[in-house]
Amino acid sequence: MNSLIVKRVIDEANYILDTKETIREIAKVFNVSKSTVHKDLHERLIDINYKLYEEVDSILKYHIDVRHIRGGQSTKKKYKNSF
Repeated sequence: MNSLIVKRVIDEANYILDTKETIREIAKVFNVSKSTVHKDLHERLIDINYKLYEEVDSILKYHIDVRHIRGGQSTKKKYKNSF
């Protein structure tokens, strides 16, 4: 694997551990697509550093668990501002 990709994957993993941000937010910071971040953190990281993968995976699972709550808050905010 290209050394630049490995460095980006590690940087993304450390960033999510420090900030607990979502994949979309990480994609904006690293200037890559959310698909790339997803692939980096789910497929590439497991081969590079399994222990780091486990820590990142727990954060990503939390984001999935609260996704419906965030969506509801976003919809509420949208309709509150439209009236």
